[in-house]
Amino acid sequence: MTVALRALLLALTALAAVGARPTLAAPEVVVTLAPVHSLVAGVMAGVGMPSLLIESGASPHVRVLRPSEARLLAGADIVFRVGGGLEGFLERPLRALGDGTRVVTLAEADGVTRHPLRAGGIWADAGAADEDGLGHGAYNPHIWLDPGNAAGIVRAAARALGRLDPDNAARYDENARALLRRLAALDTELARHLAPVADVPFVVFHDAFPGFAARYGLNAVGALAVSPERPPGARRLTEVRAHIAAAGVRCVFAEPQFRPALAETVVEGSGARIGLIDPLGIGIPPEPDAYFTLMRALARDLRDCLER
Repeated sequence: MTVALRALLLALTALAAVGARPTLAAPEVVVTLAPVHSLVAGVMAGVGMPSLLIESGASPHVRVLRPSEARLLAGADIVFRVGGGLEGFLERPLRALGDGTRVVTLAEADGVTRHPLRAGGIWADAGAADEDGLGHGAYNPHIWLDPGNAAGIVRAAARALGRLDPDNAARYDENARALLRRLAALDTELARHLAPVADVPFVVFHDAFPGFAARYGLNAVGALAVSPERPPGARRLTEVRAHIAAAGVRCVFAEPQFRPALAETVVEGSGARIGLIDPLGIGIPPEPDAYFTLMRALARDLRDCLER
């Protein structure tokens, strides 16, 4: 190897090392769910990539902590979770983390609107309480399905990361401002797309969508189950089935993570259709654009069923 070539290789190696420093210096960030991971990844763009604890599309409702997930938590500087009991299997492991790990509960962040839990079956009004006491907690934890809440999540992530990593605080703030502009544009796009079906009544598998429905004035009239852990009984299915016919419910929406047979049971002979909507984003790669892909797919799938 010539002296000149050796010098060139050494120079390139040094440049590569300099370019890698921001990534190597980035804090170890863990985010529990894929939609929220997407938003935090957007805030961290150019600094590092957060780790996703629960693989994309997997449900947090019924699971146990895996050894690989435990190791990920043990090495974290900061953990972003939704809260509200959604990641209930993490309560004990998170309490066991040392003082060196900060846990941020995004459902409690400033600017995040929380909706009350509602009972399964048909809702008499938008604020129907969870009479069965079978829900996730004091509020509905599916906060990310409202772009207004997504903006609150972005602001909270930028603040928390800036305090943890002040050297990159300016980058986090810059990324957050760009994300907020994109979220505002997405909100306008979804409102326009869903306006033609805003009054059409529908039923969901479980009440994961109060923020989405409230944001866009949608007419969700009930849910088959209070929570995925507790399937509805025959009495509740009979109640929902009767209301589907009486109220002209056009669609009953199942979710890909859970059994579609329940939806098939209640729509049988009613003329209502079965749709599929996904609050988590099965099959969407965990990347900064995943949230936007998820929300557009949700709006598209809902409208496709309601307007046919």
